[in-house]
Amino acid sequence: MFEGGDGVILDLLYGEGRFDPALLAAAHARAAETGRSLADELLAADVVPRGELIEAVARALGIQYRASLPLPKPGAAPPRLDDVIARTCGLLPLGGHDGEWEIAVANPFALPSRRELERLAGGAVRLVLADPDSIGAARGNEERKESPADRIRESAETRTDDAPAIRFVNEVLAGAIRDRASDVHFEPFENEFRIRRRVDGTLRELRPAPSVAAAPAISRLKVLAGLDIAECRRPQDGRIRFTVDGRAVDLRISTLPTHDGESVVLRVLDQSAGRFRLNAIGLPAGIESALRRAIALPHGLVLVTGPTGSGKTSTLYACLDAINSPATKILTVEDPVEYEVDGPVQVSINPAAGLTFARVLRSFLRQDPDVILVGEIRDAETAHIAVQAAMSGHLVLSTLHTNDAPGAVERLVDLGVEPFLIASTVQAVLAQRLVRQVCRRCRRMAPVNGVAVRLLGEHGPCALAREMPTAVGCADCGHSGYRGRLALFEWLEMSEALRELIARRAPPETLRLSARIAGTVPLRAVAVQAALEGFTTIDEILKYT
Repeated sequence: MFEGGDGVILDLLYGEGRFDPALLAAAHARAAETGRSLADELLAADVVPRGELIEAVARALGIQYRASLPLPKPGAAPPRLDDVIARTCGLLPLGGHDGEWEIAVANPFALPSRRELERLAGGAVRLVLADPDSIGAARGNEERKESPADRIRESAETRTDDAPAIRFVNEVLAGAIRDRASDVHFEPFENEFRIRRRVDGTLRELRPAPSVAAAPAISRLKVLAGLDIAECRRPQDGRIRFTVDGRAVDLRISTLPTHDGESVVLRVLDQSAGRFRLNAIGLPAGIESALRRAIALPHGLVLVTGPTGSGKTSTLYACLDAINSPATKILTVEDPVEYEVDGPVQVSINPAAGLTFARVLRSFLRQDPDVILVGEIRDAETAHIAVQAAMSGHLVLSTLHTNDAPGAVERLVDLGVEPFLIASTVQAVLAQRLVRQVCRRCRRMAPVNGVAVRLLGEHGPCALAREMPTAVGCADCGHSGYRGRLALFEWLEMSEALRELIARRAPPETLRLSARIAGTVPLRAVAVQAALEGFTTIDEILKYT
């Protein structure tokens, strides 16, 4: 009872001075150990009578306490307050007068904001505090009073199974998955419920739904994910297993309290596409062969770099697929584990439980691994442990956020790794981007414009004389002009010359020049070639490279 209100209750009871401080402290300690609320521990130990505790909380919050509740009358509930939300938040509407609704609440510490409550109710709200058992009894009496005929006449909009919300959520998710969306956004605002989905890296907005649809839809999503439906004030994370057209799809859900309700974002993780293969992610033949050689080495550090959403995780999983075997012990630490793979031991970080990248990596070194995959090197401690693991006979695969392959060296130096350690451990770096492919059905070829002339100048007169595609838009591509995405790669393999330059702390531009001399083709040049071959547009090149 009163989850989320431990601090208020403790201050209140200490301040009243009527209760033994030692007993209060003991109950507070037990609550921390068991995870139960302080109120539950106080009542279990008979420190304070139940009625006194509820009345004291009401007094502290400045709201009325109701020891008993009347049976709600017809029309007692605001027509806009969804019954599912009322039940899961422990609310019982008692009636309305002159545009103000009186609502009994079981736990005032687990409610949406006053603004959100008034939006859901469609008017002013006056809260009264009641015993959860009293609210349950009143609701139970109300349900028993209904006849079977009453239930048959009950509209779908007010049924407790919330059929419209279920259908709405199912339709949105199924449509997003069929349209190859990578993310689905549910965003409540004061006057509308905005839904967007990210397709080929770009957000596309669906027709907005009424604002009253937000609460039941978001509650439905939280139920599917097994989240605390009554917790509306803190972010929550979870997973949903959803089936579309006989195909199982995992959805990673994240909720975020906002001014107008809870914003929910779902990441689509298609398990049927979970077994990535190096020959299927778009690698050029030469880079694929070189990458296979690098991940076959017994030790060293192989890095994949690029911004968020550039496909780094897909590449890492493809590398795992290529080296996964019963003879190889593979450990992965990710934030979180996105795809379940048979063979490797996969660990999700959990900072609240002390499971950070660095701590898990230290434990990994005592687990006799051959290969370690680190989802991301994001801090100095993780970087140092990854380099130590690579030096001590382990192959380490990981990602970094850098603009190009040579930039990985600069980033590791920024994280405090000594250049001579970088020179001796890094075996190769793969930088990548995902650009949208121009729709093959509606694309239009046109002579290069002024921007393209400047961009293509370094590629010589033959490039300037060619046409390049422009995006038009048709029904097949959702009138965006693009359909699908194309992976672009920049490969840097460590040579003796590069290792010597890194150890001597050569500036980044010197490293880039040496890499080009050794055969590294910059991402911009790779992208320009893709445009010249008709796969993408100048706009995409400028946006992503």
